[in-house]
Amino acid sequence: MFGIAKTADSAADFMKEFGIADEHLSENLKMLAQTNSRYLRDVKININNSLQAVTLIKKEAYLIALAVSVNEKNEALKQAFTASARVEGATDEELAEVISCTSLLSANNVYYRFRHFMKDDYYTNAQAGIRMSIMANPILGKEFFELMSLVVSALNGCELCVTSHEKALLGHGTNKQRIHDAVRLGAVIKSMSVLF
Repeated sequence: MFGIAKTADSAADFMKEFGIADEHLSENLKMLAQTNSRYLRDVKININNSLQAVTLIKKEAYLIALAVSVNEKNEALKQAFTASARVEGATDEELAEVISCTSLLSANNVYYRFRHFMKDDYYTNAQAGIRMSIMANPILGKEFFELMSLVVSALNGCELCVTSHEKALLGHGTNKQRIHDAVRLGAVIKSMSVLF
């Protein structure tokens, strides 16, 4: 489904290449296509390179892209990456866990970013009071759940969460290239979300 198109950089070609329904054609994408923007080709290459990172299997890449789409509240990309993840064998339970993880991280990232900003003993030592039972035994496995959590935390700008998830990943034996590839994928999918 995802590959570098050999056709002109039109909005329709771009959407078709990434499995995005015609109803989601945006003014931003039209503007880039109508002006023959070189950036449209850059976006395609960035997305394809990131989705094809050797440290991520296709299903993982699409699930991370889905997490970014959910985090950015982008329905067009959510639909496209849900479909792509299903093609790669993602179950309803796994897709639901991606949504759950993203939702949980939205709360955690705000809360822990606040604690980090304040640098106050009271806030640092206060009980979080946020239930996180899905982190204990995730369907997708602890390593991948941490990887997805790191990507969402990076998007949401929570330094404390990013460093905590990276430390947990290294403890799981995850190599830094896999971490880098996942965060790069998150970054380029976020850039894609601006177009829709």
